[in-house]
Amino acid sequence: MVEQIVRITKSIVLILLLFVGLYLKPANAEGLTLISDAETQNYLAKIVKPLFDAAGVRFNANNIFIVNDNSLNAFVSDGNYLFVHTGTIVQAENTNELAGILAHETGHILGGHIVRLKLKMEKMQYVMLGSVLAAGAAAVSTGRGDAAMAVILGSQTSALNSILHYQVQEERSADESAIKLLNKTKQSTNGLLSFMKKIKKQNTLSGIEENSYFRTHPLTSERISHFEDASKGNSYSEKNTYDNEFLLVKAKLTAFLSDKNKTMRLYPNSDNSAPSRYARSITAFKQGKISQALNLIEGLISEQPDNPYFYELKGQFLFESGKVKESVGSYQKALNMLPDNYLLQISLAHSLLESGENTQNVQKAVTLLQKSLITYNSSMAWQLLSQAYDRAGKRAAAHYATAEFNYMIGNPETALKQLEFADKNSPDKSLQLKINDLKQKIKDDEDE
Repeated sequence: MVEQIVRITKSIVLILLLFVGLYLKPANAEGLTLISDAETQNYLAKIVKPLFDAAGVRFNANNIFIVNDNSLNAFVSDGNYLFVHTGTIVQAENTNELAGILAHETGHILGGHIVRLKLKMEKMQYVMLGSVLAAGAAAVSTGRGDAAMAVILGSQTSALNSILHYQVQEERSADESAIKLLNKTKQSTNGLLSFMKKIKKQNTLSGIEENSYFRTHPLTSERISHFEDASKGNSYSEKNTYDNEFLLVKAKLTAFLSDKNKTMRLYPNSDNSAPSRYARSITAFKQGKISQALNLIEGLISEQPDNPYFYELKGQFLFESGKVKESVGSYQKALNMLPDNYLLQISLAHSLLESGENTQNVQKAVTLLQKSLITYNSSMAWQLLSQAYDRAGKRAAAHYATAEFNYMIGNPETALKQLEFADKNSPDKSLQLKINDLKQKIKDDEDE
């Protein structure tokens, strides 16, 4: 009976976690497929920063993540991490719509909803523990399992209703904050309104019938009405300085994530705009039509020679089609325009390492990767750095970098073995300190 009660309680806690999961996602986004793209991340940072500044929230551009998911969603987690679904970007009409959604998520951070929700979840666990003890007492006193079940089910309904009611309140609070933040940053609230209508339309097409039972958000129709009222007192323009950048980002994501037919339907040959040619260059590349892809991207470069992302994409076309040495120049031009971008630093380093055995290229790759890791701790950078150190004959450093890579991807046992190899290769004092730090980090993880 006790084992049965424990199993039931675990299932109840799981139900609660499913309802609040979006706000308790870990910072490493476990279970999510993330996309790394300098252009999209930099664009989102330009939209988010004014909102964070207006809210008095600490901003870090590297805490913005792109989730490869076609649904209309965005969420935040501990540490002011912001996750934006690709579906939210490609289904938005303009920057104003995205700003509205991101203002809502900023509202969650501003209201301290993540921390408060975690505290409430901890409290709910104590409530559930109490129900287990009460159920045990009922089972002992009556000798009947159904009495224990009745106690637990009663607690389950109460706990679930409590947490759902709490989340509805927080969503309303985030909506209010979004309106205030958009007004404060002199942005229209119409984008938030139109995006909410999109969600309602999608729910209707999906056959989702909203009701007031078992939901974590206010009814969509209620929110639409609320945003309509808010728009009456907001006369700011829906146009945004970054609308042209948005169209290029949307075209890029659509082309990379959709099949040829959908991309060509949205960006036909008859459309000679920059976003359309951008999308078609990617589609040509995906089909193996490298010359066509390069012709299209070079045409865009001739029109916008100061756009680093066109050079970056040209570098990718060349690199992935086997023209590695030619890709170096394109990546270098992109990095010259954005010298502190860690993704471009990694791309150029990768290109240099793959372009052939060359001491100068290897050393330059090491420098680039070390700089990138100062900005952002990337598993890809550690993996490439291991290769670079190995080619430079720095065995201890190569094993250490491999250990960092394995630690980041969740292989602590392999990381410890690599650290042992690093120790055996006579590391210098500076490297020995790093090795010892990583060993301690792994030990601390095991203790937790």
